[in-house]
Amino acid sequence: MKKWVSLILVVIVLGLSACTNEQNSFPDPQKSSQETTSASANDGKTANGATGQNAGQASVQSADIPEKLKKPLNIALVTRITSGAFFAQYNQGVKDQVEAFGGKLKIYDSNNDLAKMASNVEAAINEKVDAILVNNGTAQALAPVVQKALAAGIQVVAYDSDLNLPGVTSIDQDDYLLAWQSLKKLATDLNGKGNIAVLWVAGYLPMERREVMIEAFQKRYPNIKIVSRFGSVTSNTALDTQAQVEALLKKYPEQGQLQAIYTTWNEFTRGVLPALEQAKRTDIKVYGIDLTEEDLPLFQKEGSPWVAASATNPTDIGQIHVRLVYQKVAGETVPDNVSIEPHLILQANLPKEKIAFSDLSKYVPGWGSSDAARSPWMDTLAKGVGK
Repeated sequence: MKKWVSLILVVIVLGLSACTNEQNSFPDPQKSSQETTSASANDGKTANGATGQNAGQASVQSADIPEKLKKPLNIALVTRITSGAFFAQYNQGVKDQVEAFGGKLKIYDSNNDLAKMASNVEAAINEKVDAILVNNGTAQALAPVVQKALAAGIQVVAYDSDLNLPGVTSIDQDDYLLAWQSLKKLATDLNGKGNIAVLWVAGYLPMERREVMIEAFQKRYPNIKIVSRFGSVTSNTALDTQAQVEALLKKYPEQGQLQAIYTTWNEFTRGVLPALEQAKRTDIKVYGIDLTEEDLPLFQKEGSPWVAASATNPTDIGQIHVRLVYQKVAGETVPDNVSIEPHLILQANLPKEKIAFSDLSKYVPGWGSSDAARSPWMDTLAKGVGK
């Protein structure tokens, strides 16, 4: 795994080093995404924003409900994390889509414990569920028990996990592009020089992917110094992050000592903002990853230092996760990997008046409900449930 990541980093850095002008010749983020995700065997992109072979589109185009879906499915969501605004919205997307299809959902919360997560997969197998959704698992912890699920005929789709097993479909947010979009905006605003702090945590696949782009960013912008890097996942990440940022600000008490804070998760951002506000540090700007319905008022708040967020809609991810596993149960051909295209959201492009999360599509080109992994029979199934 480390060799693979290093190889990607070398390819990225070599591509970036070909650019001689600090800003104007910086590679297009879409191109960067294609370069960095090429090793994941995603070999196509559709207009709906998903990447991967056929992008989760159905191989069977009939609107008739597949035979295996004529009775309600029992779906298990085995999740490493459920706390925080992002996962609350993602979980709601899962719940809504399963309910729309007339299925039954049981959520197994592992409280950030991988051993418990493996036990939860085992429990789902014993309950003879039809399909298992995995959220933020690791191959080291889950591969044996997931193999057991597959052997039992249970379909598995994993989100933000490194379960590269035959028969398991993986879904992600295209973490390389998520990081690159927001890092590029930061670099442009700083004109390629300054001091920043980075909030990041190891041990999670999406974070490891984002780290690849942070390393490439450091190679590309040697005059932007990462003077501090920290982060942890706790039972209250936002509150604990606030305390950590307060300590950071004491090390850099003067204006001009720190230009920006880069966050790789919205829970980190939610801790950064109150720390800056209490310290009255209007000189430090915030750039990061993720934006949720709960975060939007913080993003739009007058005087907010939060400049840009690279994000996908968490609700969409949850719904696509479910649709993929329904396709697999139906016997359709789905890709091994599906990436949902993120979008860069700029505070400056939003109106001063408060807007709803659903209104973002009016101000962010391409933002909105995704049609990834949608088969013609899904409308028929949902209509049948509603009768």
